[in-house]
Amino acid sequence: MYRAIKVRIYPTDEQESYLAQCFGNTRWLWNYMLNATTTAYKETGKGLSKAAMDKLLPGLKKEYEWLGLAYSQVLQRVTFNLSSAFVNFFEGRAKYPNFKSKHGKQSIQYPQNVKLMPDDSVIKFPGSLGLMKAVFHKQLPDAKFTTVTISRNADGKYYASIVFNQEDEPVTAINKAIGVDLGLKNFAITSDGSKYDLPKRRLAKLEKNRKRKQKKLARKKDKTSNKRQKARRLVAKISSKIPRVREDFLHKLSRKIAYENQVICVEDLAVKNMVKNPNLAKAISDQGWGMFLTMLKYKAERFGHTYQEIGRFFPSSQLCSETLLPIPVLQNGYDSLGVRFVYCPHCQKQHDRDINAAINIRNEGLRLLELGTSSSALGGDVRPKSSGRKKSTKVEAIPNELGSLHSPVRGV
Repeated sequence: MYRAIKVRIYPTDEQESYLAQCFGNTRWLWNYMLNATTTAYKETGKGLSKAAMDKLLPGLKKEYEWLGLAYSQVLQRVTFNLSSAFVNFFEGRAKYPNFKSKHGKQSIQYPQNVKLMPDDSVIKFPGSLGLMKAVFHKQLPDAKFTTVTISRNADGKYYASIVFNQEDEPVTAINKAIGVDLGLKNFAITSDGSKYDLPKRRLAKLEKNRKRKQKKLARKKDKTSNKRQKARRLVAKISSKIPRVREDFLHKLSRKIAYENQVICVEDLAVKNMVKNPNLAKAISDQGWGMFLTMLKYKAERFGHTYQEIGRFFPSSQLCSETLLPIPVLQNGYDSLGVRFVYCPHCQKQHDRDINAAINIRNEGLRLLELGTSSSALGGDVRPKSSGRKKSTKVEAIPNELGSLHSPVRGV
């Protein structure tokens, strides 16, 4: 599987000037090709293929001599990425490609002829870029690397992302299976009773600092003044640190769970729909659930472990993990996020709501693995989700699976 390692690089003033030229060239070429493809599609019903875009490059270099200042394969990579973006759009995996802006993050890609020299703490790039100082914070894998992407963040820091084609590293897990329930009060709750929280105090301190610097930037009315540019860089610096703190926590937690457990069971969350709630939109967005699940999945695959998702409509919070019967207090309209402990009259025990949900997620995930599929409806009966609202033309379906808690006939 492919694995990327991101290292910090420190270009000289001359290299920064050259990179700025390359960023501008690739950005202009992307926008030009995107416009040409869109125009061709409107006129003929067909867009430009990668081969057709590559044929335009020699003529563009003659017409715009500055375009040839960038390394030739860097420009060819632009057409490759744009072609891939259109493929992803037509296959429904992404939105229509957008025009690139000179503001914000900038990047270029080198597909080959790059030499990594970790012993000397440098990376050798082809063309005019040459040797560049780099900090390798970890040992590089003994595998062939495919591409190297140079990026500059809004705060002015430069990074090189190196993509390796590395074989999986199977490991023996400590635990057999675990269920993970994601929440707002606690970020992740596992079926073994562990609870993990984001570094909320540190993130809150950074958010407060960003708001203060954002207010100072808003007071600078002259957009061309040096003071405004300095204030803008300070805002960009603190804004880039917040996601780095969050990603660091997500990487460490996802690796711990994926490394220690043979089977990882999670819910298939519809985060895009959840953030439509105006009261919880920011709180949900700040959690980073989608990013965490993505990390958890590819790390589990890397270690040779099983990543299992259960349906988003599975009532993990409303069922007793011991009797598998509905808990009345959550079934009778009293389901509130403030209710953290619930009493089950069937087993006569009080359950921690989040741990109870994580256990149900684990059990349902193991059931689906044993069944071999999550789409085998009992007798072909697939019922739409009931709702008190007006029915939509796009009906979401819940399969009545054999042995599922959704099914009226329980499996043995």
